[in-house]
Formats: sequence, C-alpha cells, structure tokens
Amino acid sequence: MLDAASAAEERTTTAQRAKLAYVYVRQSSPGQVRQHQESTQLQYRLVERAMVLGWPKERVHVIDDDLGKSGTSSDQRFGFQRLIAEVGLGKAGLVLSLDASRLARNNRDWHQLLELCSVFSVLIADGERLYDPSIYHDRLLLGLSGIMSEAELHQIRLRLHQGERQKAARGELRMPLPAGLTHGRDGGIIFNPDEEVQERVRLVFIKFRELRSATAVMRYLQRANLVLPMRPLRGPAPHEIVWQPADSARVINILKNPAYAGAYVYGRRKQDRSRRRPGSQRVTMVTVAPEDYSICIKDAHPAYINWEEFMANQRQLADNVNGYEAGRHGVPRMGNALLQGIVSCGRCGRRMCLRYTGPKGNYPVYMCASDYTAAGHPRCQEVRALPVDDEVQRLLLAALQPDQIAIAVAALGEIEEQTGLLERQWALKRERARFEAERARRQYDAVEPENRLVARSLERVWEEKLRRAEEIDREHEAWRREQAISISDADRAEILTLGEKVPFVWHAASTTPADRKQIIRLVIKDVTIDQKRQPGLVCMRIVWQTGAVTEHSFQRRVQNYALHADTDQLQSRIRALNATQKLDAEIATILNDEGLRTAHATPFSSSMIYGLRKKWKIATVKLKPPLIFHLIRCRTKEAQSWRLVYE
Repeated sequence: MLDAASAAEERTTTAQRAKLAYVYVRQSSPGQVRQHQESTQLQYRLVERAMVLGWPKERVHVIDDDLGKSGTSSDQRFGFQRLIAEVGLGKAGLVLSLDASRLARNNRDWHQLLELCSVFSVLIADGERLYDPSIYHDRLLLGLSGIMSEAELHQIRLRLHQGERQKAARGELRMPLPAGLTHGRDGGIIFNPDEEVQERVRLVFIKFRELRSATAVMRYLQRANLVLPMRPLRGPAPHEIVWQPADSARVINILKNPAYAGAYVYGRRKQDRSRRRPGSQRVTMVTVAPEDYSICIKDAHPAYINWEEFMANQRQLADNVNGYEAGRHGVPRMGNALLQGIVSCGRCGRRMCLRYTGPKGNYPVYMCASDYTAAGHPRCQEVRALPVDDEVQRLLLAALQPDQIAIAVAALGEIEEQTGLLERQWALKRERARFEAERARRQYDAVEPENRLVARSLERVWEEKLRRAEEIDREHEAWRREQAISISDADRAEILTLGEKVPFVWHAASTTPADRKQIIRLVIKDVTIDQKRQPGLVCMRIVWQTGAVTEHSFQRRVQNYALHADTDQLQSRIRALNATQKLDAEIATILNDEGLRTAHATPFSSSMIYGLRKKWKIATVKLKPPLIFHLIRCRTKEAQSWRLVYE
C-alpha cells in the first residue's frame, strides 16, 4: 500500500490534488442494479482508492446518476454529461471508475473524455492503475481499453441476439401479446377468456372487411360508443387489459398485428439509422413488411383471421395511402369525381389526380401531372370528369341490371347482420357492467359493518358501478329505439323494391358521392382514359373486378368542328338533308333524333344548322314562290264580268 501511495505521489501534482476527484458509478440495467449489488458496492469503494491517491474524503464526489443506464451512448446519461462538464470547466483533478466500460461503451464518448482530460491535465484511475492521458503510452493504453470495451459489448450483444433468435426460431421466445390473446397456464397462446374482448377485436376485422378503411372503422366505433381493449406494456408482467377510446392508431395496431392471424413473428421492427432525428442519439425503429419478417411461424396459435385475410388487409391499408401511384387507389375522399383514385392515364399509364376548376372551383378535372410535377414538363392530358363519370355510371347500372334482385337480398342480409353484431356488443357491454356492480356489492358485503372507514369507500364504489350499469342500460334502450332490431315484412318488401330500382337508389338524394365511389370500387377495379387517341373522342378501358374488360368511347366537348369526331358524318348528313328540301329546323330535329351532337356536346338548333351551312358553303334551299290569284273585273261594251288571274 505504501508503494502504491508513493507511486501515486510521483504521478500526481499539487495542482491536481487541489481539484476534485470524481468517482463514476454505473450499472447497465435496473436488473443488474438489483441482482449485482456486489459490483455496485465495489464501485462505491473507489472513494477509498481516491483517498489513497491523495485526495481527502470531502473532496471526493460520487456521480451515480447513471445507475441502471446503458453506456452505449451519452444520450440520457446525465451523470456522464455532468462529468464531462466538470472536466471541461477545470474542476476535476482525478476521474475514477472500475474500468473503461463503466465510463463509456463507445469510442466517441470515450475519446472525448480522454481528449478533455489530456487538455486539462486530469488523471484517470481504475481499480489497478493510475493513468495520465497527456502521456503517450498511457493514452495508448486507455485508447486500447476503450476499443476493447466497445468490442466486448459487440460480442455480448451478438451472443445474446443469436441465442434469442435461435429460441425464437423454435417459437419458444416469449413475445408480448395483444389484448385479444393471452398466455395459458401451460405457456401456450389462447384467446383472451373475456368474451367482450374477443367480440370487440372480431368486430374491428369485420368492419374493416366491409368499410376497407381504418378511419371508417374508427368512426363506426365512435358512433356506436364502443371502446377498444388495449394491453399497455408498462411495468412488470402480467399487463392488465385497459379500455381506451377508439382512434386510428389503435385500430391500425389491431389490423397490423400478425398475432391476430395466428402467426408467431420475430423481427417486426428494425433499426433505421438514416431516420435518426437531428441532435438525438436514439435510433429510430421502423416497421418491417410482412414478407421481410426474420421469423414467421404461421398457424402457431388460435387466430381471429387467417393469414390470407391478414395480407389482404395490409395491401388494403397500403393502398389507402392516396399517393396516386400506379396500383394504389386510396380511400374515397370528398368531391364529386366518382373515379378518384382508380383512373389512370391511357398515354403513360400513371395514376391521374384531380383538380377543380370553374368560377366556384367545384368542377372536377382528371389530370395526369406526373411529368409536370417531376420535371416541369407539360401535363400529359386533362379530361373533364363529369362526362366520364356519367358514362361510367351508365355502364355500371347497365352491368348491375341482371343482378338487382341479388343485390337487394344481399343488402337485406347485410342490414340484419350489422344489427346482430351491434346487439351482441351491447349485450357483452351490459353484462360487464352488471358483473362489476355485483362484484362491488360482494366486496361491500364482505367488510365488517363497524369498519366504516372501509365500508364508506366500498359503498361509494358500489353506487358508482350501479349508476354506470343503469347508464349503459339507458344508452342501450336509446340505441334500440334508433335501430331496427328486427326487420318487419313491410321493411323487407321496401328494401326489395329499392333493390329492383338500382338507378333510383343511385340517384337518390340520400346517396352521397362517397357511397357512389364505394359502390364503383366494389364493381370496377380500374379505368383508363385517353382523349388524344382519336380526335373528339374519350376512349375508356374499364377493368371490372371480375377480370372482364370493356372498351368504350364517347364524344367529348371540343372548341371547334376541326376537332369534332363526327365532322365528316355531320357535314355529309346536313348536305343530304338540305338536298331533300329540308328546312334548318327540320334538319336540327333529325340530327338530334339520330344522336348527333355539336362540337360543344349540345343538341342542334336551327340557328346552329344555319351557321354550319354558311361555314361549309351549303346553298340555301330555294323554294318556288306560291301562286297568288287575283279576281279582277273585266268591263266590255256589252257587260261587266269577273276573271281569275295569278302572278
């Protein structure tokens, strides 16, 4: 001990001993702090080593703010940041730590400390030696120690990760489960025994299958006053189920969790260092696509949906991101354009977007602006939306004509099914409220009547549960009055009548544009339009959900007859009718009856026919003048007489 003290005296100076000595104490995790207390006590005993090196006890400060924190980064290690600040302010003469791994587990933080200690002549000591960073050989040893510390951490992580991955490959690694699943007594995964939890999770999948949008499911749950079960992963296991209001994030978490599809998955998230926030040392975690999961064991436990439906849900969620890329339709949004999200450009094949024009900015136009947005090139094409929508809805209603009765029956069954689903949710909700009230009553009955300190609190809880149960019963009765629990024969006949009149339902005031868009997407997969293939025509290619393809074209509105699709036919027809001594009004009536239209897609009038004859130099019909008879009096010598003459 005397030899060590004398050696220390040789390496320390009076100026260094006049400053403070800092003992840095750190353990990597709270578990190590609880289980490895001997290591923690050994680090605290470094105070005695500082005293041996010549620092009095009152000038030795212990920094233990980072107990239970990893040394991989200085982020959130406020004790290490405080140590760096004290060294940089020139207050430190000695820094003690059990070894280099206690101070830092990465070279950047370690060499930053070495550089500051070298500049301000601060000594570094561990459990064995005293180092002076300003001396080359000592700094070399300290640098190697930091490198080995970081390499050791890498090897520890590698071994742990390989062991964890091998255990996960066998499906034996215990993973956190969502609210709809739980671990059984034998360690296997089973459905949550709570029926309300099961039915609420199933309702989310059923409604997404129908509405095809997480936001629409959220709004449905909010309108029905239904909350979602969640299992927050905070604190020690087991984690209790809590009921939270429905929002988009909670609905999406249910839809994107592969555990509900019966799959055991390892590697749902991975680190993406390129997405690190500025100024933050924390690495961002990103979600991995299902096809890129590290380990995926299908049919590993009971499932709410099958794997095929789970993958279809992921494609639908990705498709709902409305970026107008090819293959992505997006969800039906506001506006009158019925083909929003499913219309493509017939010239370049890319998805067309929407813009609104007109005095009030409410006239939709399908626009292919990919080249314009990317490179400032001219727009590929712009097509007026309303004429295209009219043709598509005409073809759609014609295609649905043979199946109108089947549509009516399906709609009737859908209404009954939705009513049954909500009734089941309300029954479970009422049952839970009654159980909680009954449990509160049993707790109140179990307490000694004389113990009023406890009895008053339990009585208050019982009354709150009873009021909650009564409130749910009132809400259920109000819902029953608004919803038809069973459909009467009159209602059934009315629905069947509406089903036989699909066009009437389509054009009804209660049918919103969003409803029409949803109907179109159920029947039509994609529509490709091109108004530059043939002059004056809009060419459409409709791909139906069945795989059938329909080619169709219709006349569009143009600025003049040079761009009109039927200019030659129209001119020859007017000449022919004019040659038969037809007047302009008669020609206009005949052309309208034959389905011909002007360049502006409007019916003809006599003034328009007159203008076209002048434009195409068609001579005016010359009729013979009518005979005008005059009765004149002829006077002769013998007598007067009348004679009929004409001009």
